[in-house]
Amino acid sequence: MRAAQALRISAHVKHAWYSPSVAYSSSSVPTTKLLIDGKFVDSNTSEWISIHNPATNEVIGRVPKATRTEMEAAVDSCKRAFASWSETSILSRQQIFLRYQQLIKDNLKEISKIITLEQGKTLADAEGDVFRGLQVVEHACSITSLMLGETLPSITKDMDTCTYRLPLGVCAGIAPFNFPAMIPLWMFPMAMVCGNTYLMKPSERVPGATMLLAKLLQDSGAPDGTLNIIHGQHAAVDFICDHPAIKAISFVGSNQAGEHIYERGSKNGKRVQSNMGAKNHGVVMPDANKENTLNQLVGAAFGAAGQRCMALSTAVLVGEARSWLPELVERSKKLRVNAGDQPGADLGPLISKSAQERVCSLVESGVKEGASLLLDGRNIKVKGYENGNFVGPTILAKVQPSMKCYTEEIFGPVLVVLEADTLDEAINIVNKNPYGNGTAIFTTNGATARKYSHLVDVGQVGVNVPIPVPLPMFSFTGSRSSFRGDTNFYGKQGVQFYTQIKTVISQWKEEDATVTSPAVVMPTMGR
Repeated sequence: MRAAQALRISAHVKHAWYSPSVAYSSSSVPTTKLLIDGKFVDSNTSEWISIHNPATNEVIGRVPKATRTEMEAAVDSCKRAFASWSETSILSRQQIFLRYQQLIKDNLKEISKIITLEQGKTLADAEGDVFRGLQVVEHACSITSLMLGETLPSITKDMDTCTYRLPLGVCAGIAPFNFPAMIPLWMFPMAMVCGNTYLMKPSERVPGATMLLAKLLQDSGAPDGTLNIIHGQHAAVDFICDHPAIKAISFVGSNQAGEHIYERGSKNGKRVQSNMGAKNHGVVMPDANKENTLNQLVGAAFGAAGQRCMALSTAVLVGEARSWLPELVERSKKLRVNAGDQPGADLGPLISKSAQERVCSLVESGVKEGASLLLDGRNIKVKGYENGNFVGPTILAKVQPSMKCYTEEIFGPVLVVLEADTLDEAINIVNKNPYGNGTAIFTTNGATARKYSHLVDVGQVGVNVPIPVPLPMFSFTGSRSSFRGDTNFYGKQGVQFYTQIKTVISQWKEEDATVTSPAVVMPTMGR
């Protein structure tokens, strides 16, 4: 093992949620603990999952598949804590999250280092991961305004109607590997500040950032049991879908898992919000600002090694914009591929060897089906990291909508390029694709932008903005096959998802003091 790698493993061990070794194995790598009832505890499981550094494929830790008993204990802790947490004043909950957002700021670089070690993205991108999650926490601190109900006094004489937002109970989140900080921070802070308790299952590939975020929440004053963390794979997911005490599930990840969670959770009477896959199109009009557009395409297609559900993975070049392809290729060649913690790296490795193989296979399928491979990053070698899961920027042109490289989400640093003669043809291409997460149009014509924004059937539209992820005062509004559920993540939608409405109708008659007989007739409001 490289000395530097050993140092980074030892850095893991200093945290409370890691054990330096476990009895089942002679391995010296740290093991991730569970968080149950305010304590970081070792699992009694006999099943473990290795955590790999994607840049080297060396094992840097292990994560347990929580036992059924441990998962039950975590939910029971949430149930017990809910009784007092839901009755805690909204001002007290707000104060905890005001302290929390400051602690995240103070530890941003530490969280980012863990993300880069376990997930592979560059340090700069990891800091962006944390920062975008932090923005949701900051927005959650506005809960005193976000939770306001409604009232209509004197709808009839002496009668008032009020609505209140109340927490649901125990909620749960299932997070993906690609945003180890941002996605969990989309979930438990908003749910908890609304008065719910939370069961979190981070990705088994990248648990470290979530564990540190949980410790910081404890340090902010969150009571024991308000946030519990389990680890695992399919059994843990099905446990969350089935347990009767869990009232709502938030999920971000693949379509296969998302459809399963939505169907199974919904059948069990739970609210489910499921953000899934995408095929995001960037439509390039010939009147676009060429310099800006090319830079935006390159950054949005290849940043984070393409492992974003909002990556701009498909370009649709309209008319004369087809001639920009050679320059697009040249700019893409200049991106530097390296381990995420190395200075100057623009993109790091993919999460796993199987992900690397899948991406390369989809590129090869495009070539076999007639696409033009203008830039091939499949055989890239990174000095000092020869065993890493690297794929360099790759561009497939002359792609047709029937090709597998177009119909499937590649989730790697691959840009597929289609062509269209007109704006209407480009809109038709986008709308025929089943996904509806995000899209962008590049143009200097306001009428063109307005027409595209109005007619394209996609949840999030950017005009000269390649990755139109809204800030937390709005909501993440992916649609069609990219989302299942009826209430989206964060913003006002997030508050609605994690709360239920109670309506109270009050009548206080002036003459009540002199009433001498009961009213047995159905009351007629408004008369």
